[in-house]
Amino acid sequence: MIKLENISKTFNRGKANEVKAIEDLSLTISVQDYVVIVGANGSGKSTLLNLIAGSTLPGSGIIEIDNHPVTRLHDYQRSRWIARVFQNPLSGTAPDLSILDNFRLAALRTQSKGLRIGTNNVFKKEVQEKIALLDMGLENKLMQPMGTLSGGQRQALTLLMSVMDECKILLLDEPTAALDPRSARLVMETADKLIADFKLTAILITHNLKDAHTHGNRLIHMAEGKVIKDFSSEKKLNLTQNDLFEWFS
Repeated sequence: MIKLENISKTFNRGKANEVKAIEDLSLTISVQDYVVIVGANGSGKSTLLNLIAGSTLPGSGIIEIDNHPVTRLHDYQRSRWIARVFQNPLSGTAPDLSILDNFRLAALRTQSKGLRIGTNNVFKKEVQEKIALLDMGLENKLMQPMGTLSGGQRQALTLLMSVMDECKILLLDEPTAALDPRSARLVMETADKLIADFKLTAILITHNLKDAHTHGNRLIHMAEGKVIKDFSSEKKLNLTQNDLFEWFS
């Protein structure tokens, strides 16, 4: 469970360009909720995701994950719970390392680092089996540098890497924004399957209202750093895409 109580975040406080990104926001996200967040630019949705991830710390308020206080913990200190996929396909992977090496790093994400066997045949087979599920033909190209892949391929692999180590929460920060429609569909289908199979709690930020309507079991609309609409599973099912378009008309 993710719990935020009276969270506020102001950037450039006291300056001419002061921005109140989040204002006295309280929100509870239950275990295995798949929450989609929409909102115009500047609504605070990306800041909210950064606050949950720990890459931005709040000015005031309390954040808890699984009843653990994490308000002042940075992102690397929250990695025991959280994995994240960014908007830019170039983020989150090491381009000069092979696919296999990237997966090995992902498998050690929350573990202490030391001298040990890197990749063996058992691990290689495990990675091949996971990648084969994507049906992209990459399972036999494990030594190919990650940086030579297309954006869609990298995003799909990044999703798989997120569950190589213990993960309870998956943050999806506009993961298809830089992709072509076919790649975007593959990434979202992969995300949905992993969230369901691994029983993850997930948060998706998107500007794509079709995706907002199609994915997740809860829909949140943000504006001016606040939650202005919050639709649970049953209410979300009754929404149409036209309803969502009207929010931004």
